Amino acid sequence: MEIAEHIKSLSDAGLSLAAAAEKAGPGAAVPTCPDWQVRHLLRHTGMVHRWATAFVVEGHTTYHPDGGEPDLDGPELLAWFREGHGLLVEALTAAPADLDCWSFMPAPSPLAFWARRQVHETTVHRVDAESALGGPLSPVGEALALDGIDELLTCFHARPKSRVRTDIPCTLRVRATDADAAWTVRLSAEPPQAVRDENSCEPTPADCELSGTAEQLYLVLWNRLPLSAVTLTGDEGPARLWAENSGITWS
Repeated sequence: MEIAEHIKSLSDAGLSLAAAAEKAGPGAAVPTCPDWQVRHLLRHTGMVHRWATAFVVEGHTTYHPDGGEPDLDGPELLAWFREGHGLLVEALTAAPADLDCWSFMPAPSPLAFWARRQVHETTVHRVDAESALGGPLSPVGEALALDGIDELLTCFHARPKSRVRTDIPCTLRVRATDADAAWTVRLSAEPPQAVRDENSCEPTPADCELSGTAEQLYLVLWNRLPLSAVTLTGDEGPARLWAENSGITWS
């Protein structure tokens, strides 16, 4: 996906998140984040948006801490979230291609990194907001889902922070049934090592395979749908290891 596509998807995801949050109400439980209510979701995501905006606008070239979550609730919290989301979209849209600022995963440029990271941050939390309504989720487009799977497997969990580790090495294969896309993830005592297969028609041997649509895989790998939402073949151990240890916490 191109930077402009990421920014457009980020804009759409944030608007949908806010609409779902407003409809659900700040006290609604968020089933996909069991310890959260909608108010916690808005505070967290809004804080992340402002944190990202600061790098893009202020050009910090080293890590800069976030500004913390606000002591807001109700309509004021929703307005704060919408404002921060809008500021992020505006900042990314106006940023120069040669933007120089800190980032924390491989990307073609800092601008490409922040646009990509924030669209997936916001899309996943849009799913959280919609889960509070208890109805069907808005779809995640195939291109966005494939891009998000790639970011999660080859970048996010390749970092030293990943807790997806095992003393018994094994492999997990992720295969999208609606696209020519597959990844092989090697699990060990070190952070996961994932590679996107050049040709998914020639499967790389794996101990376990998860197959489903790109959208299903995206949501399962982010623990927004259960493993039962996709097809699991082989030893379920690697898939369980992922589901039980891949959760992301803010720190």
